[in-house]
Amino acid sequence: MITVHHLNQSRSQRILWMLEELEIPYQIVHYQREATMLAPASLKKVHPLGKSPVITDGDLTLAESGAILEYLVEQYDTQQRFMSLQPHERQQARYWLHYAEGSLMPLLVMRLVFSRLGKAPVPWLFRPFGRLVEQGVRRNYLDRQLTTHHQFIEHHLGRHPWFAGDSFSIADVQMSFPLQALMARGDKSANIQAWLDKIASREAWQRATRQGGEIDFS
Repeated sequence: MITVHHLNQSRSQRILWMLEELEIPYQIVHYQREATMLAPASLKKVHPLGKSPVITDGDLTLAESGAILEYLVEQYDTQQRFMSLQPHERQQARYWLHYAEGSLMPLLVMRLVFSRLGKAPVPWLFRPFGRLVEQGVRRNYLDRQLTTHHQFIEHHLGRHPWFAGDSFSIADVQMSFPLQALMARGDKSANIQAWLDKIASREAWQRATRQGGEIDFS
């Protein structure tokens, strides 16, 4: 049986969702973040990097969201519901699968890291300087980059119901976490919000949320 090593408030929520979509049995080992918001050291017993998501399936231990999602559909999606055989949709699914972690998430993580420069545990004496650094980086780089990506995604979802095209795919699973984080800025984007509402209505999404817990992006 597949075991998901699930860290709260993390990207491993997507793996639970994919497993629920596939309707295959799995078990969860829960991990809680430290006060620093880092993963606990116990995750290093599963994978040397000590990160989540990571799954075990028999003798296989596999990390990285995209690699896990591809493995799950290759091994268990016998009806090929989540990776279209149609060449264009398959290419699009693969593009967005890698775009999520390769292009969008680094910017969102950078935004999160800089947002904490003016808060504890940074010593209070350095927090004013930290806030100035954050404001400068966001104004001169991050906000501009995120706006470009935001518009790119909004335009794509205005032309397609799902990221790969007409069919729901692993690309939608992969894009869920960064888009939730992106929209937590309070931006108004009709197409992205409609897509988020659509995935939230899926029964598999709702079951995964009950299993893994809600994620607070505030």
